[in-house]
Amino acid sequence: MDTDFIRGVIPPIVTPVDDNERLDEQSFRCIVDHVIEGGVHGILALGSNGEFFGLDPEDLGRVVAVTVEQSAGRVPVYAGIAAISTREGIRQARLYEELGARAISILPPMFVTPTENELFHHFKKIAEATSLPILLYNNPDKVGNNISPGLLERLVEVPNIVGMKDSSGDQTLTAEFIRRTRDKGFKVLAGRDIMILSTLVYGGVGCVASTANVVPRLVVEIYDKYMDGDIQGALEAQYRLAPLRMAWNLGSFPVATKDAVNLIGLKAGKPILPNTSCSEENLSKIRTILKDMQYL
Repeated sequence: MDTDFIRGVIPPIVTPVDDNERLDEQSFRCIVDHVIEGGVHGILALGSNGEFFGLDPEDLGRVVAVTVEQSAGRVPVYAGIAAISTREGIRQARLYEELGARAISILPPMFVTPTENELFHHFKKIAEATSLPILLYNNPDKVGNNISPGLLERLVEVPNIVGMKDSSGDQTLTAEFIRRTRDKGFKVLAGRDIMILSTLVYGGVGCVASTANVVPRLVVEIYDKYMDGDIQGALEAQYRLAPLRMAWNLGSFPVATKDAVNLIGLKAGKPILPNTSCSEENLSKIRTILKDMQYL
């Protein structure tokens, strides 16, 4: 199975919506072009910043289809699955493969609290339903279920489970994921933008970075400089990115990403209710950060 393309900077692309909270296809195509022109190495459709949780079922498939169409082979497209039931996860995996995704990202089920054995079979059955490479998506803060290093060691034995995005924010855990799988060709990507460089140093292969929706070239700079052996340059780029990522706390997740995309002149639309945009005071703070970073 070809997994060489799983690397670099992959934005979890925001999903612009119209006043009826349906996909705004024209604006979405512009955002796809924006991140590709910024040098990203892939695009994750229907990640957390893509507000998968608020989209109509038919829009879920349309988001993947439009991402594939607009990227037109320039970068690989990853499709996110956050189904609570295994049955729905299997359905989505098969659909996204038909639509042309190159890989699937699977979030553990939210709301329910499966055992590790139940989680294992959930991921395994979805993986077996598709020929695509599978990335696990660890985000315990949001879903309440953590992928433990022990569970990961079982999951890497499933042939097409080939990587993971770790958004735990726990560098010790990320490092342990890498240490335990480093001899199996397993690919770990940073899911916290503050930890891109540290994950690369430990042996990670890239990041799924929400800030790459806004400042893709800067995020790519961290990766490129590291790969070129310029550790100090990568560190300086990581430091320059930090204020923007820290500003995501100025709104309820994932509002600030969308607000920042709007501020740089693209049309991301409003957040999907019940979320609403940042306050005017906090929008002003984000605007100041972008100006200081010379992106406005």
